Amino acid sequence: MTNERGGAKFPLRLDALGSKPKIARTPSPAPAAPPRPPSKSAAAPVPRAMLRPQRPLAHAHTDSSPRAAPSGLGLDSADVRKRMTQRLRAAGITNDAVLQAMASVPRHLFVDAALVTQAYEDTSLPIGHGQTISKPSVVARMIELLMGGATARRTRKLGRVLEVGTGCGYQAAVLGLLSDQVYSVERLKPLHDKARELLGSTQRVNLRLVYGDGMRGHPPNAPYDSIIAAAGGDALPEAWLEQLAVGGRLVAPVQQASGRQQVLVVVDRTERGYEHSVNEVVKFVPLKSGLIG
Repeated sequence: MTNERGGAKFPLRLDALGSKPKIARTPSPAPAAPPRPPSKSAAAPVPRAMLRPQRPLAHAHTDSSPRAAPSGLGLDSADVRKRMTQRLRAAGITNDAVLQAMASVPRHLFVDAALVTQAYEDTSLPIGHGQTISKPSVVARMIELLMGGATARRTRKLGRVLEVGTGCGYQAAVLGLLSDQVYSVERLKPLHDKARELLGSTQRVNLRLVYGDGMRGHPPNAPYDSIIAAAGGDALPEAWLEQLAVGGRLVAPVQQASGRQQVLVVVDRTERGYEHSVNEVVKFVPLKSGLIG
């Protein structure tokens, strides 16, 4: 972790952070067992509740036209979400509050009906307009970092949260269970309207959706105790740093100086200035400015 005092220059580019990304390495999977010869007897029918393999995202947009949600899949069952959080824990997410919030929000309500059977797989899915709903593991990891990280001795309270990039509203719903107040900004009007409709069923009074330019933050309700971004650019916008309260924390993807990949950056604002750390590699949609109606 490096410390930048009062003379920091913004927008803050990754090459000014002075840290190398800590890339999480996943052990190579064990070799698959040789396939067994097929039985001569008739194969049993595949249950409808089984999750189908993920289709390439290039085809998913074609499949995502509105249609009636499949029935009989048991996606409303708490057990489905519990199994998802068990996989998240096995993958390294240890914050119980984050896991409980993830287990409480029905992710399948935030994806298109054609992709609903993939809702609890650890994959990102298209939500239209060139945007995606993040993988459950990425949502959990970023919120865990926002709360102090997996190895933190004490979990920090999220307090007043600014979310940049509402998307379909799934992450906002999870944040709403962990925060005093969430202000979520979306620049794409169709997605803002979609999230408002989807989140209306949660009836949570601490969620406020804002149609606006997220690169400018949301000055009317600043400062924020926590800021989280669902899009990555070449630098952290100056507005975000200015709107982060002293004692606050920001988590966002930032492009590496080489331009080859994004990494998660954590920024803590102290009375002395800003402290930064660089974490694992991620892949988010590009951070853009301007409103689209």
